[in-house]
Amino acid sequence: MPDPRPRTLRALPVEGLDALLQALRRRGYRTVGPTLRDGAIVYDEITSAADLPAGWTDVQDGGTYRLARRGDGAYFGYAVGPHSWKRFLFPAATRLWRARRAGDAFAVETGQEEPPRYAFVGVRACELHAIAVQDRVFLQGPHVDATYRARREQAFIIAVNCGQAGGTCFCVSMKTGPRAAAGFDLALTEILEGGRHEFIVETGTERGADVLRDVPHWGPPADAPDAIDRTVARAAAQMGRTMDTADIKELLYRNLGHPRWDHVAARCLTCANCTMVCPTCFCSSVEDTTDLTGEHAERWRRWDSCFTMDFSYIHGGNVRNSAKSRYRQWMTHKLATWIDQFGTSGCVGCGRCITWCPVGIDITEEVRAIRESETATVRQDSRPKEQGDA
Repeated sequence: MPDPRPRTLRALPVEGLDALLQALRRRGYRTVGPTLRDGAIVYDEITSAADLPAGWTDVQDGGTYRLARRGDGAYFGYAVGPHSWKRFLFPAATRLWRARRAGDAFAVETGQEEPPRYAFVGVRACELHAIAVQDRVFLQGPHVDATYRARREQAFIIAVNCGQAGGTCFCVSMKTGPRAAAGFDLALTEILEGGRHEFIVETGTERGADVLRDVPHWGPPADAPDAIDRTVARAAAQMGRTMDTADIKELLYRNLGHPRWDHVAARCLTCANCTMVCPTCFCSSVEDTTDLTGEHAERWRRWDSCFTMDFSYIHGGNVRNSAKSRYRQWMTHKLATWIDQFGTSGCVGCGRCITWCPVGIDITEEVRAIRESETATVRQDSRPKEQGDA
């Protein structure tokens, strides 16, 4: 994991982006970054800067995502897509062990394959916070997840400060962006001003500085700090959503019986899209498989969701058998009980759950509706009684 060091700024020409990727690959990293596929900007293995979505952006709203051409050649001129970095650190399917019959017994193999050495390119500030949240879940406490730790310790992270926000972004409300503050080896800011196109690089670790030494760069322009501030300020001003987080834990705890849960349940398909695209959700199930001969067995951990019927099954039935109870569980865990468990919100304001909900359910709107109903009740209760009022 990144080790903190004094920060320095450097200038990197657009052509230097490819040199940066090659420097990482020479060190044995598998470079993973944004690329165009299936009508979306997704995270996948890239081998050069030509694989990046230069000149493309995404247009997002509730239940809506589409690509659009930009008027420039920006490499990182989009928000976030359906993938998050958790699919590389916390894989959707992990084999825990396998066993083969050996005479009258079974020989269990618990050894894991050598984890890949990933270099993540284009990690946004909200996603850095999401990784930090999963670090608390998997690495802190008495039970450390060995698979996550092995992948996380080797990961090299190149962050990108946002220059544009999406229609469902609200990281400013969650205090998770749009500028990367920590948790990276290198951080890029793509400067696009008046025909100027270059990157300003901030080193976050000695490991990052070592890689940068193999890449052509020069001293920062005189306006480097201001240029970074202008870039992230534009993104901050473009947030498509907001969420008032003041006393949000107590707000939700007070309103577990609120009629708004029935309103959202009438639309929710319990499809689990929101949990699959969320960069912090970590629910999983364990299943055992075997072959027809009974000679071989395996145990796998797979992503699961609190929206599935089986997730809350215990002997005798399901604890949450209604869409209302399952949505309430997800939202109150994300914004309230997560704080009790891990000392932080489980939401980083990336907006994915809004964009990729088939019916456009908006977590910011649900919080707003509950908060405003309380405000309206207070106003009603404080209204001077008139003659004839009960």
